[in-house]
Amino acid sequence: MSIMTETEAKAILDKVIALSTADECTAQLNGSIDGNIRFALNNVSTSGVVSNTDLAVQVAFGKRVGVATINEFSDEALARVVRRAEDLAKLAPENPEFVPAVGPQQYRPSQTFSEATAAITPEQRAEVARASIAPCRAENLIAAGFLLDGQTFVAFANSNGNFGYQRATGMDYTCTVRTADGRGSGWVGRNLQDSSRFNAGDDIQIAMRKAAASADAQALEPGKYTVILEPAAAAGLISFMFNFFDARPADEGRSFLSKAGGGNKLGEQVYDPRVNIFADPWHDEAPVMPWDDEGLPRDRLPFVENGKIANLIYSRYWAQKQGKTAVGQPGNLIMSGGTKSTSDLVRETERGILVTRTWYIRMVDPQTVLLTGLTRDGTFYIENGELKYPIKNFRFNESPVIMLNNIDELGRPVRVAGDESSFRMMIPPMRLRDFTFTSLSDAV
Repeated sequence: MSIMTETEAKAILDKVIALSTADECTAQLNGSIDGNIRFALNNVSTSGVVSNTDLAVQVAFGKRVGVATINEFSDEALARVVRRAEDLAKLAPENPEFVPAVGPQQYRPSQTFSEATAAITPEQRAEVARASIAPCRAENLIAAGFLLDGQTFVAFANSNGNFGYQRATGMDYTCTVRTADGRGSGWVGRNLQDSSRFNAGDDIQIAMRKAAASADAQALEPGKYTVILEPAAAAGLISFMFNFFDARPADEGRSFLSKAGGGNKLGEQVYDPRVNIFADPWHDEAPVMPWDDEGLPRDRLPFVENGKIANLIYSRYWAQKQGKTAVGQPGNLIMSGGTKSTSDLVRETERGILVTRTWYIRMVDPQTVLLTGLTRDGTFYIENGELKYPIKNFRFNESPVIMLNNIDELGRPVRVAGDESSFRMMIPPMRLRDFTFTSLSDAV
Protein backbone atom coordinates (compact mmCIF):
# COMPACT_ATOMS: atom_id res chain seq x y z
CA MET A 1 0.00 0.00 0.00
CA SER A 2 3.02 2.29 -0.33
CA ILE A 3 1.53 4.01 -3.38
CA MET A 4 -2.17 4.67 -2.92
CA THR A 5 -4.59 5.72 -5.58
CA GLU A 6 -6.36 9.04 -5.17
CA THR A 7 -9.55 7.24 -4.17
CA GLU A 8 -7.78 5.12 -1.53
CA ALA A 9 -5.96 8.11 -0.07
CA LYS A 10 -9.05 10.32 0.05
CA ALA A 11 -11.06 7.64 1.86
CA ILE A 12 -8.47 7.51 4.66
CA LEU A 13 -8.13 11.28 4.89
CA ASP A 14 -11.90 11.76 5.03
CA LYS A 15 -12.10 9.28 7.91
CA VAL A 16 -9.42 11.15 9.81
CA ILE A 17 -11.10 14.52 9.38
CA ALA A 18 -14.44 13.06 10.50
CA LEU A 19 -12.85 11.53 13.62
CA SER A 20 -11.44 14.82 14.90
CA THR A 21 -13.27 16.95 17.47
CA ALA A 22 -10.70 19.78 17.24
CA ASP A 23 -11.44 23.23 15.86
CA GLU A 24 -9.33 22.31 12.84
CA CYS A 25 -7.74 19.16 11.44
CA THR A 26 -5.24 18.62 8.62
CA ALA A 27 -4.09 15.17 7.52
CA GLN A 28 -1.38 14.21 5.03
CA LEU A 29 -0.36 10.87 3.56
CA ASN A 30 3.11 10.33 2.12
CA GLY A 31 4.07 7.08 0.42
CA SER A 32 7.23 5.99 -1.36
CA ILE A 33 8.99 3.05 -2.98
CA ASP A 34 12.72 3.73 -3.25
CA GLY A 35 15.20 1.42 -4.95
CA ASN A 36 18.96 1.74 -4.69
CA ILE A 37 22.28 0.18 -5.57
CA ARG A 38 25.67 1.19 -4.19
CA PHE A 39 29.09 0.17 -5.46
CA ALA A 40 32.66 0.83 -4.33
CA LEU A 41 36.11 -0.49 -5.22
CA ASN A 42 34.56 -1.74 -8.48
CA ASN A 43 32.13 -4.04 -6.66
CA VAL A 44 28.48 -3.79 -5.67
CA SER A 45 28.25 -3.36 -1.91
CA THR A 46 24.53 -2.95 -1.19
CA SER A 47 21.23 -3.01 -3.02
CA GLY A 48 17.63 -2.91 -1.95
CA VAL A 49 14.13 -1.49 -2.03
CA VAL A 50 12.52 0.49 0.79
CA SER A 51 8.79 1.20 0.87
CA ASN A 52 6.80 3.14 3.41
CA THR A 53 3.58 5.06 3.86
CA ASP A 54 2.83 7.31 6.79
CA LEU A 55 0.06 9.58 7.94
CA ALA A 56 0.59 12.89 9.75
CA VAL A 57 -2.33 14.47 11.59
CA GLN A 58 -2.25 18.07 12.81
CA VAL A 59 -5.06 19.47 14.92
CA ALA A 60 -5.69 22.82 16.58
CA PHE A 61 -7.79 23.96 19.49
CA GLY A 62 -7.66 27.70 19.07
CA LYS A 63 -3.93 28.40 18.75
CA ARG A 64 -2.85 25.20 20.48
CA VAL A 65 -1.46 22.74 17.96
CA GLY A 66 -0.68 19.03 18.17
CA VAL A 67 0.84 16.67 15.59
CA ALA A 68 1.01 12.87 15.57
CA THR A 69 2.09 10.35 12.94
CA ILE A 70 1.39 6.69 12.25
CA ASN A 71 2.02 4.11 9.53
CA GLU A 72 -0.97 1.81 9.95
CA PHE A 73 -4.42 2.55 8.63
CA SER A 74 -7.05 0.43 10.34
CA ASP A 75 -10.04 2.29 11.79
CA GLU A 76 -8.62 1.73 15.29
CA ALA A 77 -5.21 3.10 14.28
CA LEU A 78 -6.75 6.19 12.67
CA ALA A 79 -8.79 6.90 15.78
CA ARG A 80 -5.70 6.45 17.93
CA VAL A 81 -3.53 8.90 15.97
CA VAL A 82 -6.27 11.55 15.99
CA ARG A 83 -6.69 11.22 19.77
CA ARG A 84 -2.93 11.45 20.26
CA ALA A 85 -2.72 14.65 18.21
CA GLU A 86 -5.63 16.14 20.14
CA ASP A 87 -4.14 15.20 23.50
CA LEU A 88 -0.87 16.86 22.52
CA ALA A 89 -2.67 19.99 21.32
CA LYS A 90 -4.47 20.36 24.66
CA LEU A 91 -1.11 20.24 26.46
CA ALA A 92 0.68 22.64 24.09
CA PRO A 93 1.15 26.37 24.71
CA GLU A 94 -0.56 28.74 22.31
CA ASN A 95 1.35 29.42 19.11
CA PRO A 96 1.29 33.22 18.64
CA GLU A 97 2.07 32.77 14.93
CA PHE A 98 -0.68 30.23 14.26
CA VAL A 99 -2.54 30.71 10.97
CA PRO A 100 -5.63 28.58 10.17
CA ALA A 101 -5.38 26.02 7.38
CA VAL A 102 -6.24 27.18 3.88
CA GLY A 103 -9.69 26.69 2.43
CA PRO A 104 -10.44 24.87 -0.85
CA GLN A 105 -7.76 25.47 -3.50
CA GLN A 106 -7.41 24.70 -7.19
CA TYR A 107 -4.18 22.94 -8.24
CA ARG A 108 -3.08 22.65 -11.86
CA PRO A 109 -1.35 19.22 -12.12
CA SER A 110 2.31 19.12 -13.11
CA GLN A 111 4.00 16.28 -15.00
CA THR A 112 6.01 14.89 -12.10
CA PHE A 113 5.47 11.19 -12.85
CA SER A 114 7.39 8.93 -15.26
CA GLU A 115 6.29 5.36 -15.91
CA ALA A 116 9.84 4.40 -16.88
CA THR A 117 11.25 5.50 -13.51
CA ALA A 118 8.45 3.90 -11.53
CA ALA A 119 9.09 0.61 -13.35
CA ILE A 120 12.85 0.36 -12.70
CA THR A 121 13.77 -3.22 -11.74
CA PRO A 122 16.65 -4.68 -9.69
CA GLU A 123 18.10 -5.96 -12.97
CA GLN A 124 18.18 -2.42 -14.37
CA ARG A 125 19.95 -1.13 -11.26
CA ALA A 126 22.49 -3.93 -11.59
CA GLU A 127 23.06 -2.94 -15.21
CA VAL A 128 23.78 0.66 -14.15
CA ALA A 129 26.40 -0.65 -11.73
CA ARG A 130 27.91 -2.93 -14.40
CA ALA A 131 28.01 -0.12 -16.96
CA SER A 132 29.82 2.04 -14.42
CA ILE A 133 32.28 -0.55 -13.14
CA ALA A 134 33.29 -2.51 -16.26
CA PRO A 135 34.89 0.39 -18.22
CA CYS A 136 36.78 1.46 -15.08
CA ARG A 137 38.17 -2.03 -14.50
CA ALA A 138 39.31 -2.14 -18.11
CA GLU A 139 41.28 1.12 -17.67
CA ASN A 140 42.67 0.30 -14.20
CA LEU A 141 40.40 2.89 -12.60
CA ILE A 142 38.26 2.47 -9.49
CA ALA A 143 34.56 3.39 -9.40
CA ALA A 144 32.37 4.19 -6.41
CA GLY A 145 28.80 5.33 -6.91
CA PHE A 146 25.17 5.29 -5.91
CA LEU A 147 21.89 5.09 -7.79
CA LEU A 148 18.66 6.01 -6.03
CA ASP A 149 15.34 5.83 -7.85
CA GLY A 150 11.87 6.19 -6.47
CA GLN A 151 8.20 6.88 -6.85
CA THR A 152 6.09 8.76 -4.34
CA PHE A 153 2.63 10.07 -3.73
CA VAL A 154 1.36 12.92 -1.58
CA ALA A 155 -2.26 13.39 -0.51
CA PHE A 156 -3.65 15.87 2.00
CA ALA A 157 -6.99 17.15 3.22
CA ASN A 158 -8.23 19.51 5.92
CA SER A 159 -11.44 20.29 7.74
CA ASN A 160 -11.74 23.56 5.78
CA GLY A 161 -12.42 21.59 2.60
CA ASN A 162 -9.06 21.50 0.86
CA PHE A 163 -7.68 18.37 -0.85
CA GLY A 164 -4.72 17.52 -3.06
CA TYR A 165 -3.19 14.37 -4.57
CA GLN A 166 -0.31 13.75 -6.97
CA ARG A 167 2.36 11.16 -7.78
CA ALA A 168 6.01 11.79 -8.63
CA THR A 169 9.18 9.99 -9.63
CA GLY A 170 12.87 10.80 -9.59
CA MET A 171 16.35 9.33 -9.81
CA ASP A 172 19.82 10.43 -8.70
CA TYR A 173 23.07 8.91 -9.92
CA THR A 174 26.55 9.89 -8.80
CA CYS A 175 29.85 8.20 -9.48
CA THR A 176 33.37 9.06 -8.39
CA VAL A 177 36.23 7.47 -10.33
CA ARG A 178 39.75 7.35 -8.89
CA THR A 179 43.05 6.27 -10.38
CA ALA A 180 44.45 3.11 -8.80
CA ASP A 181 47.15 5.11 -6.98
CA GLY A 182 44.57 7.57 -5.64
CA ARG A 183 46.18 10.63 -7.22
CA GLY A 184 43.43 11.37 -9.75
CA SER A 185 39.68 11.78 -9.24
CA GLY A 186 36.74 12.46 -11.52
CA TRP A 187 33.01 12.74 -10.89
CA VAL A 188 29.71 12.68 -12.72
CA GLY A 189 26.17 13.16 -11.48
CA ARG A 190 22.70 12.98 -13.00
CA ASN A 191 19.37 14.06 -11.55
CA LEU A 192 16.31 13.13 -13.62
CA GLN A 193 12.60 12.56 -13.36
CA ASP A 194 12.51 10.24 -16.39
CA SER A 195 15.09 7.44 -16.22
CA SER A 196 14.69 6.61 -19.91
CA ARG A 197 16.93 9.62 -20.60
CA PHE A 198 19.80 8.15 -18.55
CA ASN A 199 22.74 6.15 -19.91
CA ALA A 200 25.36 5.22 -17.32
CA GLY A 201 27.72 3.93 -20.02
CA ASP A 202 27.92 7.40 -21.57
CA ASP A 203 28.09 9.35 -18.30
CA ILE A 204 30.83 7.23 -16.75
CA GLN A 205 33.19 8.31 -19.53
CA ILE A 206 33.11 11.88 -18.16
CA ALA A 207 34.30 10.77 -14.72
CA MET A 208 36.90 8.42 -16.22
CA ARG A 209 38.43 11.14 -18.40
CA LYS A 210 38.66 13.55 -15.49
CA ALA A 211 40.15 10.93 -13.17
CA ALA A 212 42.88 9.99 -15.65
CA ALA A 213 43.61 13.61 -16.57
CA SER A 214 43.83 14.87 -12.96
CA ALA A 215 46.50 12.46 -11.67
CA ASP A 216 49.53 14.76 -11.87
CA ALA A 217 48.07 17.89 -10.34
CA GLN A 218 50.29 20.97 -10.08
CA ALA A 219 50.13 23.60 -7.35
CA LEU A 220 48.86 27.02 -8.37
CA GLU A 221 49.13 30.08 -6.13
CA PRO A 222 45.87 31.02 -4.39
CA GLY A 223 44.31 34.29 -5.54
CA LYS A 224 41.59 35.67 -7.77
CA TYR A 225 41.07 33.82 -11.05
CA THR A 226 38.68 33.61 -13.95
CA VAL A 227 36.78 30.37 -13.33
CA ILE A 228 34.34 28.20 -15.20
CA LEU A 229 31.95 26.56 -12.76
CA GLU A 230 30.20 23.50 -14.10
CA PRO A 231 26.48 23.45 -13.22
CA ALA A 232 26.98 21.07 -10.27
CA ALA A 233 29.71 23.35 -8.90
CA ALA A 234 27.56 26.48 -9.18
CA ALA A 235 24.41 24.81 -7.78
CA GLY A 236 25.79 24.37 -4.28
CA LEU A 237 26.53 28.07 -3.92
CA ILE A 238 23.32 29.31 -5.53
CA SER A 239 21.03 26.98 -3.56
CA PHE A 240 22.78 28.07 -0.34
CA MET A 241 22.16 31.71 -1.26
CA PHE A 242 18.50 31.07 -1.95
CA ASN A 243 17.95 30.02 1.67
CA PHE A 244 18.07 33.78 2.38
CA PHE A 245 15.27 34.73 0.00
CA ASP A 246 12.78 34.69 2.89
CA ALA A 247 11.25 38.10 3.55
CA ARG A 248 11.18 37.72 7.34
CA PRO A 249 14.95 37.58 8.02
CA ALA A 250 15.39 40.29 5.38
CA ASP A 251 12.85 42.55 7.12
CA GLU A 252 14.41 41.79 10.51
CA GLY A 253 17.93 42.75 9.39
CA ARG A 254 19.36 39.22 9.33
CA SER A 255 19.96 38.75 5.61
CA PHE A 256 21.99 40.02 2.67
CA LEU A 257 18.61 41.23 1.38
CA SER A 258 18.13 43.52 4.41
CA LYS A 259 18.31 47.28 3.82
CA ALA A 260 20.48 49.36 6.13
CA GLY A 261 17.58 51.57 7.17
CA GLY A 262 15.12 48.71 7.62
CA GLY A 263 13.00 46.65 5.26
CA ASN A 264 14.21 44.52 2.37
CA LYS A 265 15.72 44.96 -1.08
CA LEU A 266 12.65 43.95 -3.08
CA GLY A 267 12.89 45.69 -6.45
CA GLU A 268 16.55 46.64 -6.06
CA GLN A 269 19.43 45.76 -8.39
CA VAL A 270 21.50 43.13 -6.59
CA TYR A 271 23.06 41.11 -9.43
CA ASP A 272 24.38 41.47 -12.96
CA PRO A 273 21.47 42.31 -15.32
CA ARG A 274 21.95 38.93 -17.03
CA VAL A 275 20.86 37.07 -13.89
CA ASN A 276 17.31 35.72 -14.12
CA ILE A 277 16.05 33.12 -11.64
CA PHE A 278 12.48 31.87 -11.45
CA ALA A 279 10.34 29.02 -10.16
CA ASP A 280 7.98 27.08 -12.40
CA PRO A 281 6.21 23.90 -11.20
CA TRP A 282 5.35 22.99 -14.82
CA HIS A 283 8.86 23.38 -16.24
CA ASP A 284 9.51 20.68 -18.86
CA GLU A 285 12.88 19.65 -17.40
CA ALA A 286 12.23 20.07 -13.67
CA PRO A 287 8.51 19.81 -12.78
CA VAL A 288 7.52 19.79 -9.10
CA MET A 289 4.36 19.54 -7.01
CA PRO A 290 1.89 22.38 -7.75
CA TRP A 291 1.50 23.32 -4.05
CA ASP A 292 3.78 24.46 -1.27
CA ASP A 293 4.12 23.20 2.32
CA GLU A 294 1.16 25.30 3.47
CA GLY A 295 -1.14 24.05 0.70
CA LEU A 296 -0.97 27.23 -1.36
CA PRO A 297 -0.98 26.74 -5.14
CA ARG A 298 2.37 27.38 -6.76
CA ASP A 299 2.71 29.46 -9.89
CA ARG A 300 5.46 30.49 -12.26
CA LEU A 301 7.19 33.19 -10.29
CA PRO A 302 10.32 35.28 -10.94
CA PHE A 303 12.67 35.80 -7.99
CA VAL A 304 15.39 37.67 -9.87
CA GLU A 305 14.59 39.60 -13.05
CA ASN A 306 17.45 41.22 -14.94
CA GLY A 307 19.45 41.27 -11.72
CA LYS A 308 16.69 42.86 -9.61
CA ILE A 309 14.92 41.15 -6.70
CA ALA A 310 11.44 40.49 -8.09
CA ASN A 311 9.89 38.43 -5.27
CA LEU A 312 10.68 37.13 -1.80
CA ILE A 313 9.15 34.23 0.09
CA TYR A 314 6.41 35.31 2.52
CA SER A 315 4.95 32.73 4.89
CA ARG A 316 1.23 33.16 5.47
CA TYR A 317 1.93 34.51 8.95
CA TRP A 318 4.56 37.03 7.83
CA ALA A 319 2.50 38.11 4.82
CA GLN A 320 -0.46 38.75 7.11
CA LYS A 321 1.71 40.72 9.54
CA GLN A 322 3.32 42.82 6.78
CA GLY A 323 0.18 43.31 4.70
CA LYS A 324 1.61 41.33 1.78
CA THR A 325 0.48 38.44 -0.39
CA ALA A 326 1.80 35.07 0.78
CA VAL A 327 4.51 33.57 -1.44
CA GLY A 328 5.30 29.95 -0.59
CA GLN A 329 8.50 27.96 -0.87
CA PRO A 330 9.20 27.07 -4.52
CA GLY A 331 9.93 23.47 -5.42
CA ASN A 332 12.43 24.34 -8.14
CA LEU A 333 14.77 27.11 -9.21
CA ILE A 334 15.48 27.79 -12.87
CA MET A 335 18.37 30.07 -13.80
CA SER A 336 18.34 31.30 -17.36
CA GLY A 337 21.47 31.16 -19.47
CA GLY A 338 22.70 30.91 -23.02
CA THR A 339 23.19 28.07 -25.47
CA LYS A 340 26.83 27.09 -24.93
CA SER A 341 28.09 23.98 -23.17
CA THR A 342 30.86 23.87 -20.57
CA SER A 343 33.23 22.74 -23.34
CA ASP A 344 32.28 25.76 -25.44
CA LEU A 345 33.08 28.10 -22.55
CA VAL A 346 36.45 26.39 -22.06
CA ARG A 347 37.34 26.76 -25.76
CA GLU A 348 36.68 30.50 -25.56
CA THR A 349 38.75 31.08 -22.40
CA GLU A 350 42.29 32.44 -22.68
CA ARG A 351 43.28 31.66 -19.08
CA GLY A 352 41.27 30.36 -16.18
CA ILE A 353 40.33 27.43 -13.97
CA LEU A 354 37.68 24.76 -14.58
CA VAL A 355 35.89 23.58 -11.43
CA THR A 356 33.96 20.30 -11.61
CA ARG A 357 32.45 20.37 -8.11
CA THR A 358 32.26 22.49 -4.99
CA TRP A 359 32.09 20.60 -1.71
CA TYR A 360 31.80 21.04 2.06
CA ILE A 361 30.26 24.49 1.67
CA ARG A 362 29.79 26.40 4.92
CA MET A 363 28.60 29.88 5.86
CA VAL A 364 31.11 32.54 6.89
CA ASP A 365 28.94 35.68 6.93
CA PRO A 366 25.15 35.64 6.42
CA GLN A 367 25.03 39.40 5.81
CA THR A 368 27.02 38.97 2.59
CA VAL A 369 26.43 35.23 2.01
CA LEU A 370 30.18 34.75 2.14
CA LEU A 371 30.74 31.00 1.79
CA THR A 372 33.77 28.79 2.14
CA GLY A 373 34.31 25.38 0.61
CA LEU A 374 36.57 23.21 -1.49
CA THR A 375 36.93 22.21 -5.12
CA ARG A 376 37.21 18.50 -5.86
CA ASP A 377 37.10 15.66 -8.41
CA GLY A 378 38.76 17.43 -11.30
CA THR A 379 40.14 21.00 -11.21
CA PHE A 380 42.07 22.12 -14.29
CA TYR A 381 44.04 25.10 -15.54
CA ILE A 382 42.80 26.49 -18.85
CA GLU A 383 45.16 28.12 -21.35
CA ASN A 384 44.26 29.24 -24.86
CA GLY A 385 40.99 27.31 -24.84
CA GLU A 386 42.42 23.99 -23.67
CA LEU A 387 42.68 22.14 -20.36
CA LYS A 388 46.42 22.61 -20.03
CA TYR A 389 47.07 20.61 -16.85
CA PRO A 390 45.35 19.47 -13.63
CA ILE A 391 45.83 21.62 -10.55
CA LYS A 392 45.60 20.91 -6.85
CA ASN A 393 42.28 21.64 -5.25
CA PHE A 394 41.59 24.98 -3.61
CA ARG A 395 39.68 26.28 -0.65
CA PHE A 396 37.54 29.21 -1.78
CA ASN A 397 35.99 32.12 0.10
CA GLU A 398 33.36 33.62 -2.14
CA SER A 399 29.87 35.09 -2.01
CA PRO A 400 27.43 33.96 -4.70
CA VAL A 401 26.11 37.54 -4.64
CA ILE A 402 29.53 38.87 -5.67
CA MET A 403 30.00 35.88 -7.98
CA LEU A 404 26.80 36.74 -9.87
CA ASN A 405 28.05 40.30 -10.31
CA ASN A 406 31.25 39.05 -11.95
CA ILE A 407 29.66 37.13 -14.82
CA ASP A 408 31.58 36.89 -18.06
CA GLU A 409 29.23 34.42 -19.78
CA LEU A 410 26.46 31.94 -18.96
CA GLY A 411 26.00 28.64 -20.78
CA ARG A 412 23.08 26.29 -21.33
CA PRO A 413 21.19 25.33 -18.12
CA VAL A 414 21.07 21.67 -17.10
CA ARG A 415 19.16 19.91 -14.32
CA VAL A 416 21.07 19.39 -11.08
CA ALA A 417 20.25 18.85 -7.42
CA GLY A 418 21.23 21.65 -5.02
CA ASP A 419 23.62 20.51 -2.31
CA GLU A 420 22.10 22.57 0.50
CA SER A 421 18.42 22.26 -0.28
CA SER A 422 15.73 20.06 -1.71
CA PHE A 423 15.23 22.32 -4.75
CA ARG A 424 15.19 20.88 -8.20
CA MET A 425 17.47 23.21 -10.13
CA MET A 426 18.31 24.14 -13.69
CA ILE A 427 21.69 25.88 -13.59
CA PRO A 428 23.96 26.98 -16.45
CA PRO A 429 27.73 26.55 -16.53
CA MET A 430 29.21 29.99 -15.94
CA ARG A 431 32.43 31.81 -16.61
CA LEU A 432 33.18 34.28 -13.81
CA ARG A 433 35.82 36.90 -13.15
CA ASP A 434 37.83 37.28 -9.94
CA PHE A 435 36.72 34.15 -8.10
CA THR A 436 38.61 34.03 -4.79
CA PHE A 437 40.74 31.00 -3.87
CA THR A 438 42.34 31.40 -0.46
CA SER A 439 44.51 28.30 0.03
CA LEU A 440 45.50 24.94 -1.42
CA SER A 441 43.92 21.65 -0.40
CA ASP A 442 45.74 18.32 -0.36
CA ALA A 443 42.48 16.43 -0.98
CA VAL A 444 42.13 14.85 -4.41
